[in-house]
Amino acid sequence: MRGRTIDELVEGERAELTRIVERGDIAAFVEAVGDYNPLHSDPDFAATTMFKVPIAPGIFTAGMISAVIGTTLPGPGVVYLSQDLKFLKPVHTGDTITARAEIVELIRDRNRVRLRTACTNQRGEEVLTGEAWVMPARRPILYEDRPVGPAVIGALAVRSWLAMAGATAACTLLSLQTFAEMTRRTWPS
Repeated sequence: MRGRTIDELVEGERAELTRIVERGDIAAFVEAVGDYNPLHSDPDFAATTMFKVPIAPGIFTAGMISAVIGTTLPGPGVVYLSQDLKFLKPVHTGDTITARAEIVELIRDRNRVRLRTACTNQRGEEVLTGEAWVMPARRPILYEDRPVGPAVIGALAVRSWLAMAGATAACTLLSLQTFAEMTRRTWPS
């Protein structure tokens, strides 16, 4: 990936990213941010709403805009300053979402870029629109993309398991010490 400076950008330039929204993506996002609204994960609850089925959190979809900006336009090193959003249609598991960003204004002396942002579904319907202000890196940045593979995921899982095992052992020792202290106080020698 290459982060570009404001001098390398042109009004009207566009970038996009497309992905299929998977149930696991939504579940991981909900877990990561703690948005346990049952509208996103409980089919029985969602059936009682106007949507009838679970929908992706709006900010999950907006995150795809962040991915376009942070990886492509202008790319690595960019600082997100603001984002206005309008959520127009729900996003469901299995939808193919395309996130787009287009440069509509360059303020070179302040190193600011205004972008028109939008996400569309597989039917070409806008599900989200907005506008972002960003500050590109002051120098070009080359960044080697490092996808997270099974080895990294495995290492993180083992590290998490070890931390949990350590915490469990500490709690067990504390419980045993507390029990021993209580036993000493209540049982005559």
